[in-house]
Amino acid sequence: MKLISSPASPFVRKVHAVLHETGQLADVEVIGVKTSPVATAMDVAAANPLGKIPALLRDDGPAIYDSRVITRFLDARASGKLYPQARIWEILTLEATADGIMDAAVLMTYERRIRPAERVFEDWIEAQWGKVSGALDALNDRWISHLEGPLCMGQLAIGCALGYLDFRHDARQWRKDRGALDDWYAAFSQRPSMIATAPKD
Repeated sequence: MKLISSPASPFVRKVHAVLHETGQLADVEVIGVKTSPVATAMDVAAANPLGKIPALLRDDGPAIYDSRVITRFLDARASGKLYPQARIWEILTLEATADGIMDAAVLMTYERRIRPAERVFEDWIEAQWGKVSGALDALNDRWISHLEGPLCMGQLAIGCALGYLDFRHDARQWRKDRGALDDWYAAFSQRPSMIATAPKD
């Protein structure tokens, strides 16, 4: 199999983390690309008509895409332990929350990196951060107990989302007044899979 990838993408990081945790690194060749919403790489467009990464090229079927689809596929292929049925709705909600944080945070990054400086929409950036902030509050106040226990995809996804905030938006100081989430991430970020997949430009 081949993974269309970029080292800065938090969505790609989720997939890499699953490969580490499920022992499938040797089964996947990583194809690094440089792509953006306004200049989609050919490899990306060929694998995913939406022009987004990650995409997984399989040996026995069509390419699959969207990180949540790929992580479910890889988990099922290996062991099925990251999405236990007993907690499936909580885990899927945590993963959706993480993806929402990453969506908003990536849009904030694109607004400054891709749009001409004179056309940057500051209210848009703040609105995206409002989504991130609300999700972080919910995780800290209502969902923190669901981040404990045996490793699951919800934990991996939230770990990748928080890592992206440190990577691109550290000036926002997401940890302030969120001590429970800060403590959880301080420990979780030391997992070998998190260290090995830390984002980079």
